[in-house]
Amino acid sequence: MADPTAALPPRYLRTPEAARLLGLSGRTLEKHRTYGTGPKYSKLGGRVVYAVADLQAWVNRGAKESTSDERGETVLPAKRHAAIAPAYAGQARR
Repeated sequence: MADPTAALPPRYLRTPEAARLLGLSGRTLEKHRTYGTGPKYSKLGGRVVYAVADLQAWVNRGAKESTSDERGETVLPAKRHAAIAPAYAGQARR
């Protein structure tokens, strides 16, 4: 039997709705966006939107079966990380 939702376009959420879906504050989701540690997002005009599938994929990246599970990636906290910091980080400002 065909999936009845297959023909529907992907659902997009604004930051507050996406944060509620993830169980985070809107500010935490904004920090993730700033530091590049969060889910994929799109900008439509001046509005930030998240595809529900991208939010689920981000959550799945951090899925573990136990505390000793080394598989997969780790979802980083919402702060600056040396490995993903922009090339200009640490340079003197003009």
